[in-house]
Amino acid sequence: MVARTVGAVVILEHDRLVGILTERDIMKAVASERANESRVDEWMTRHPEVVGPDDSTDHAAALMIHGGFRHLPVVEGNRVVGIVSIRDLVRVAIADTSPRGA
Repeated sequence: MVARTVGAVVILEHDRLVGILTERDIMKAVASERANESRVDEWMTRHPEVVGPDDSTDHAAALMIHGGFRHLPVVEGNRVVGIVSIRDLVRVAIADTSPRGA
């Protein structure tokens, strides 16, 4: 995740979504002091909420806000086609301008 600068990864089993592992999940593992001996399936969020490619950004944002998470797999049929983050949604909502003084 660090090498690819991503905050979450989807976990697939035979090309089927079974979970999502986020930075928050990893921090919980590290805090448990068992991180080195742990398996991904012990810390991932099973059966995460998902959106479809045609769902609105408002719908995705509502799911994230009410669910308390920052990443959402995008699924078409039974196939994961992407992942959307709260940062992605902020970029859609706010013009990408440089901050003052930058």
